[in-house]
Amino acid sequence: MKNPSYITDIKRVAELTAEEQGALGPVGERFVFRSNTYYHGLIDWDDPDDPIRRIIIPLGGELENWGRLDASDEEAYTVVPGLEHKYGDTALLLVNDVCGGYCRFCFRKRLFMDDNDEVARDIGRGLAYIREHTEISNVLLTGGDPLVMSTERLEGILRRLWEIEHVRIIRIGTKMPAFNPARILRDPKLPALFEKLRHPERKLYVMAHFNHPRELTGPAVEGLGVLLRAGAIVVNQTPLIAGVNDDADTLAALFERLSHTGVPPYYVFQCRPTLGNKPYSVPVEEGFEIFTRAQSRCSGLAARARFVMSHSTGKIEVVGKADGRVFMRYHRSPDPAEGGRLFVFKSNPEAHWFDDYEEAAGVGRGAAGGRRAAARAAL
Repeated sequence: MKNPSYITDIKRVAELTAEEQGALGPVGERFVFRSNTYYHGLIDWDDPDDPIRRIIIPLGGELENWGRLDASDEEAYTVVPGLEHKYGDTALLLVNDVCGGYCRFCFRKRLFMDDNDEVARDIGRGLAYIREHTEISNVLLTGGDPLVMSTERLEGILRRLWEIEHVRIIRIGTKMPAFNPARILRDPKLPALFEKLRHPERKLYVMAHFNHPRELTGPAVEGLGVLLRAGAIVVNQTPLIAGVNDDADTLAALFERLSHTGVPPYYVFQCRPTLGNKPYSVPVEEGFEIFTRAQSRCSGLAARARFVMSHSTGKIEVVGKADGRVFMRYHRSPDPAEGGRLFVFKSNPEAHWFDDYEEAAGVGRGAAGGRRAAARAAL
């Protein structure tokens, strides 16, 4: 396949009418727009509710004043420029502030604004921090999208990380296999790099981001196969997004098709309450019900994902709902003593985030509840 052309001005999306272009101009001025001709080819432009269109083309509702730019308080865990250290064994390295396309529901859209400086052009300080903290065994490269960078630049980062003895896993968070499979298919140096980095006790993971089964085109599946044959372990994560994958049939189809390609579903995220994300957010309990119905229709291999929220106080898994109560637990917590802590809340069908819940009667708040209240107060 050919390399696609990129589009960064909503007025140059030829498939939109002049009226649509004009109406969406203010959204593009507030939250950056970027897409490409390959991805536009997946859209049914005769359907205003097309799910692929909804992933990449702005909506007027994004201008509603709902949510915060840093909905999970990532800044609080930034220890040196470009590096977050929230969980003891894991560091998050922001290596790039460009994506192959900008998802409209992005939770890091603040990185793509003119006055943001969270992404460090020189990752030297981040690497030094990782070297000094021997508890870090797992490094996630993200941003932005690391696969937008040249393979040569990516290789430099990967090799410097592999030189750190206690780093055993490197994860690359990317949507390029969905946005632009040509990045993989037309660059033999990328799979060659992954081949060179094979190690029996160190693993390179690619955290793919397929949101809808229609993104799994022939070229996309071929690209995933290239990565798998090169030795990368590929898994998929997606937020649950209104109008994209918020029905059990679509989500089950995504899980099944991913498993057929050898890419297991990993996380399904509750859409973060980021500024501009209201049109894309599904209430937590509705999302959990969609998720569980989807899993019930899948084989065990396709039903391995967890439904989670990346909250400021930790990664919270929604584990059940019964008798007017909702059950959640810390899947991961910055405080090891809180790991696995169970929460029992009163059902709130209107809740879109962890902070919208109250403990059920007779259930104490405990230390975690106090921190959650503090987090709510900071919102």
